[in-house]
Amino acid sequence: MTIDDDRERYSTKRDRLARLTRLVSLLQSHPEGIRTADIANRVGMSVRTVYRDLTALQEELRLPVWGEDGVWGIDDEKAFLPPLKLTQQEAMAVVLSARLMVRYTDKYDPDLAAAFEKLERGLPSPLAEHVERTLDGLSKAPRDERFSANVRLLTKAWAERRVVTFEYAPARYEGGAKPRRATVRPYLLEPSLQTHALYLIGFDEERAALRTFKIERIGSAALTPRTFEPPDPAATTSALRAAWDIIADQPQVAVELRFAPNVADRIMEATWHPTQSVSSETDGWLRWRASVSGTIEIRLWILSWGDDVEVVGPASLRDDVAATHARAAARYR
Repeated sequence: MTIDDDRERYSTKRDRLARLTRLVSLLQSHPEGIRTADIANRVGMSVRTVYRDLTALQEELRLPVWGEDGVWGIDDEKAFLPPLKLTQQEAMAVVLSARLMVRYTDKYDPDLAAAFEKLERGLPSPLAEHVERTLDGLSKAPRDERFSANVRLLTKAWAERRVVTFEYAPARYEGGAKPRRATVRPYLLEPSLQTHALYLIGFDEERAALRTFKIERIGSAALTPRTFEPPDPAATTSALRAAWDIIADQPQVAVELRFAPNVADRIMEATWHPTQSVSSETDGWLRWRASVSGTIEIRLWILSWGDDVEVVGPASLRDDVAATHARAAARYR
């Protein structure tokens, strides 16, 4: 038997252990029991695999798992995993996180939902029921196996500080850019509220710079044996501070906007960017300034305000927004 064979066996055993642990967590979050088909849907496995794992919990691990008329559960008082204790404020934070997860996720990943299932056990009954309904809704979202596999691989690479390689398809706005093979040191995995997507932020060895990669555009990916030293956390945080949403690898641009009086209060009620400064003008308009990483992301935010905002600078952004509105007006004519 080779070293590679040993590694493959170890990886298979580790994946099985994670699957069984996940199953125990799911059973504990349903003290009244849960149907086999619902378990399979929640964890993204076949019903046959679920039955096999339930049997393993009973016969191999000797856990107090029970089954009756297709409904399975676990005697929580005899189980070995203790419940998580949360304060009422912490419980509410979990509920809000679950709600945000559903609102801003366009696909279902069983690994993401598993964390909420574990936290659910420590919630007061009304909040636990709310989270359960949220997870049920999330479980109906479409699956993307390649996306989920890439998230797992990149998470492993990030945790073990290992360099990854992958095929990457460029965005349409990058003009004539072609797909390429990237070699990256993964620094962060960050969700985007604007695009409902997940991004990898890391050091691109070919470009010798920090780059942002949309995971949906990552093709075949692989771990390398090479490791890396992580950057100074303060430097990474500083680089991300200029991003409007996710993109932090563009030159910083000073953006200046004017907002109409009828939306001035709404603009003042939120901090849209950490570098923003806001001042009121005598005519009721609001002047808003910030220094952001490129204009790709903030452009969409500006357009969302319609004719209630005017771009003062930079001139290239002003011309771009004006041309977009002109094309829209022409189309509606």
